[in-house]
Amino acid sequence: MKHLTLATALCLMSAPAFAFHCPMDMGEIDAALAEGTTLSEAQLSEVQSLRAEGETLHNSGDHQGAVDTLAKAKAILGIN
Repeated sequence: MKHLTLATALCLMSAPAFAFHCPMDMGEIDAALAEGTTLSEAQLSEVQSLRAEGETLHNSGDHQGAVDTLAKAKAILGIN
């Protein structure tokens, strides 16, 4: 029972970390786009779409969805 309580507490404490991760990811994407890229128009459009979707998910409270979506945009941009 102690392990279950501890695991639950750790999960609840990690939730805010996802919330703060999203703005950092969006900032990295914005900075990369501002620097200019060699992406095709299709890739650039996809990155912009994923960036917007990630922000929408973040604002609606779906932080894991936002992190996953923003990770796709970062991958296209070559950001680790």
